[in-house]
Order: sequence, then structure tokens, then C-alpha cells
Amino acid sequence: MRIELATVPGSPERPNEDWVSGTLPASGQGGALVLLDGVTPPRGDDGCVHSVPWFTARLGGALVELSGSRPDLPLAGILAAAISRTAEAHRATCDLSHVRTPQATVALARWNERAIEYLVLSDSVLLLESRDGAVRAVLDDRLTRLPPGSLASNEIADATVRNKEGGFFTAAADPAVASRAVTGSVPATDVRALAALTDGAARWTEVFGEGDWADTLGLLRKAGPQGLIDRVRELEEADAAAGRVRLGRGKTHDDATALLVELG
Repeated sequence: MRIELATVPGSPERPNEDWVSGTLPASGQGGALVLLDGVTPPRGDDGCVHSVPWFTARLGGALVELSGSRPDLPLAGILAAAISRTAEAHRATCDLSHVRTPQATVALARWNERAIEYLVLSDSVLLLESRDGAVRAVLDDRLTRLPPGSLASNEIADATVRNKEGGFFTAAADPAVASRAVTGSVPATDVRALAALTDGAARWTEVFGEGDWADTLGLLRKAGPQGLIDRVRELEEADAAAGRVRLGRGKTHDDATALLVELG
């Protein structure tokens, strides 16, 4: 088994709000991956004295620990417990009811000799490669199904669709959101590799259309996670030089993180 990962901030002037980990148990059987993409809040009050990286480190650490220590819990239960634990760490100092309280997208997988469990919440991506080379993308596509104009401004999104019925959901302070995640499992014998991408790394496919998800996994295997991110940065620079604005949100670059697990 081999795990390879890379993460690059969108700007050297800002902290990287992504968080990633790949773990193997001491027994040598099974493992887990955790990938979070922290949501950058707009300027102004978000009700919290902590930064987004503080939140993703707390939530990510809890997810890693619980994924290994609680095999009795399904991944939705792991996520709910991790959100609760993180919320308790700052409930006394922060307004956790604020719509912009620190939050993150989640991609989570756990495997043993029998099965691979997976969970995706919001717009990070999990890829499963079968033994015959076919690649399946596990996606939470709620953002692509929002009513027109829902994301026209931060104010509109926060008031109408962020963590609301008919909108989209992220891991923030409410453990009930775990029930909204896309979850499932497949036999371990059916999968030879896993990959997880934040949307900043998934741009190679989702924004620039350089290949499909099978091509993405192939590039990860050939060039590694850092190689994929380097390709994305080259495409972003070319877009910026040409004056194209298809990336949106006023960012030439986003934090980008990718992880590849070769199960053997």
C-alpha cells in the first residue's frame, strides 16, 4: 500500500485552509483518508475568534482519531462525533449559530480487508478505481443544482442556500449535517486505488476540462499529487494572462490538495 499527497496554498499571503491526512493502523490492515477544504469567510464578523485553519485542524484530527478508534461507527457517525467534539472546543468563546461559523467540505474514506466506506460532503471529490481500471467519482452535486442566482453574492447564498434545505451543506457546528453527506461502501476486492481532491485540485477536470476523472487518476499516478496541482497552476496562469474570468470568486488560484492511495 502506498499513500502520496500534496497541498499548496492559493496565495503565499494567506494560510492554506485545506487539511489532509492518510493513515495506516499499527496492525498493517486497512487505513483511512481525511480531506477537508476550509470555507473562506467574507470580510467581517463570523462570530468566531478562531481561524479556518484552526477549525480544519481540529475537525481533521478528530476525524482521523475516530476513524481508527471507532470501527463500530459508520462514517456519518464519525463525522457527527467529530463535529460535536470540535464545536465543544470553542462553544464557550464563539457564536456557533453564525451562518459563517468556521466550516469545511469533507471527503472521508476508511477501509479494511473486507470493505471500503466513503463519505463526501459538499464539493470535494473522491475517486474509486476498480480492478479493471474504471474510475467512479463520488460527488455531492448539490452546488450544481442550486436555483439560479443563489450564489450571486455571499449575502444571498448565506440567507438562502448555505446549510439550508434545498441548498448545500458543509461541516460546521451542527452534527446533524452528517446525515446529508453522500455515503456508501464497496467490497475491498473491487478497488485498487482511491484519490481525494479539493475543488482547487479538481479544477483540472471540472473547470479546464483537460480530461475526465479516469484521466485525473491517471495523471495522479504518473505525475503524483504535486504534478496534478502544478498542471492546474499552469492552466490558471494561462487563463489569467488571457483575461478569462471563468474561475470565479475573484481568485486566480485556490488552495489545492490531492491524495492518492494505491491499495495494491
